[in-house]
Amino acid sequence: MKNIESVATILHVDMDAFYASVAERDNPKLKGKALVVGAGRRGVVTSANYEARKFGIRAAMPVYKAKALAPHAIFVAPDMARYSEVSKNVMQIFDEVTPLVEPISLDEAFLDVTGSKRLFGTGRQIADFIRNRVQQQEGITCSVGISHNKFIAKIASNHCKPNGVLEIDPERVLEFLHPLAAKEIWGVGPKTNEQLMKMGLLTVGDIANTPRGTLIRALGEAAGSSLYELAWGRDYRDVEIEQIEKSISAAETFDIDLDVQEEILKEFLRLTERSVERMRERGFATNTISIKVRFADFKTISRSKTVDLPITGTQEIFEVVKNLYLGLKLDRALIRLVGVSLDGLVEDEQIKQLALGERASGWQQADQAVDRIKSRFGRGSLRPARLVQDHEEE
Repeated sequence: MKNIESVATILHVDMDAFYASVAERDNPKLKGKALVVGAGRRGVVTSANYEARKFGIRAAMPVYKAKALAPHAIFVAPDMARYSEVSKNVMQIFDEVTPLVEPISLDEAFLDVTGSKRLFGTGRQIADFIRNRVQQQEGITCSVGISHNKFIAKIASNHCKPNGVLEIDPERVLEFLHPLAAKEIWGVGPKTNEQLMKMGLLTVGDIANTPRGTLIRALGEAAGSSLYELAWGRDYRDVEIEQIEKSISAAETFDIDLDVQEEILKEFLRLTERSVERMRERGFATNTISIKVRFADFKTISRSKTVDLPITGTQEIFEVVKNLYLGLKLDRALIRLVGVSLDGLVEDEQIKQLALGERASGWQQADQAVDRIKSRFGRGSLRPARLVQDHEEE
């Protein structure tokens, strides 16, 4: 007989249609109606309740398409401050059960409850406790997947929505996993799934019964090996209680499609300033800068550059952003959205030294002065000259 703690017990807790559920809770008149969180003529859907999903509405869909599918649906603007507040309350419930909590986003987290079973009971009992507390305290529901690793727990939660619990015993993993569609494996997006289909691999079982070497030749070393391991239900990742921020990003969808280079670069400058400010507040530097450009037809491209040493300066980071954009050589292409991402973040020792009183020089000194002014007078108190001029001309 197995010891109760000899096998890990991992929960994946996922709020059900989180943003929409919070909106329904705050306004009971919305219950039972098709509800979509996402507003603006050019916005995208961030959440849809299950009533709205019956009409084919899904997250990341353009709002205008969602309105075409369900003209009668109610559309509300996102309220991120409200969602963050509810998320914080839910995470505190998780903390009551175990200190091993790994938040994945505002509405989902992994919990390692292996060491909590002596106090709270079985994994299913802990899942029921969490679900009841969330519903009683926050007025929303969640679904919980239970298994011996993160991968299987995550798939299990997807298969018991909404407001359910599904436990997959380690001895039943392959029985549960292998009949599933290949696209249910972590990391299998549309392009990878298309490639797998061309290889005749439609299910997880098909992948598991394909030689590892064949997958590596088709998908590359990392992707092929990972896919093979997951297809056999093997996932060796621990629940990580401290998530190191790996990137900071900002994006903007234009009210009308733009094709004027100067206007687009001004928006890139605005986004760069916003991202760099957040990065420096957290004491990080970046060594990889990325941009994203989405065209009027929703085609999206991205470019990135890795610098020799981590940097923190607004001006030097914007120079990279500008050169990445100019390198695309776009000739009056209509652009819908642009974005900036600062990746490969590392703790910036120079920021720490400056905090201790050491002198900065050049652009770093200017950035430090800007940060101090904004800290005292607010984020909008100081802006790049080009942005101020742009604002005055509007």
